[in-house]
Amino acid sequence: MKIVLAATENRLAGAWEKAFTGLADVGVHRGSIFDVACDAVVSPANSFGFMDGGIDALYLERFGVEVQSRLRRLILDRHHGELLVGSAEVVETGDPAQPFLIAAPTMRVPMVLGPETVNPYLATRAVLLLAKHGTSAGERLSDRLRTIAFPGMGTGVGRVPAEICARQMRAAVDEFLLEGYRMPKSWAEASERHQRLYTDRPTRLQY
Repeated sequence: MKIVLAATENRLAGAWEKAFTGLADVGVHRGSIFDVACDAVVSPANSFGFMDGGIDALYLERFGVEVQSRLRRLILDRHHGELLVGSAEVVETGDPAQPFLIAAPTMRVPMVLGPETVNPYLATRAVLLLAKHGTSAGERLSDRLRTIAFPGMGTGVGRVPAEICARQMRAAVDEFLLEGYRMPKSWAEASERHQRLYTDRPTRLQY
């Protein structure tokens, strides 16, 4: 699987370039995500599939209102009406240049997340797990999703700082694409890992 990180903002592109140095299968595109040749684009959506703001509005303009209708129907049928942060769903776009859209909420409803959140990590993790292990219409998604294009996860409406977004997306790639994940051995370790996603100076808890 190849990942393309697309940004029109120099700060986000620079943060990604620094965070992903040395990973051959991850590239940074400075420009529109619609200029990326890929099998799927990622929507850092809300939990209810509304696509009327931020980059989702651009997806709606590009792919048509039917993509929102398909997504909301899948959320209702497969997720009881709410796609939780940390989950992802895939729909066809009808566009042969970018045939799939993966919705991965970074927030339940539009809101400011700020710097002390792990939602970019959770959403990126959800995309990678779906792409590696999911199925659609009886076919393995790993056979169809060879290249995935991501925008900034939570950096728009959510106002997650670019550097924190980049750190969390790199953590998700390391753990779930490069298979570096291991279960924490204690609450203290789990808490420290959690805090390291958004700060350089975590407080180590004792249990």
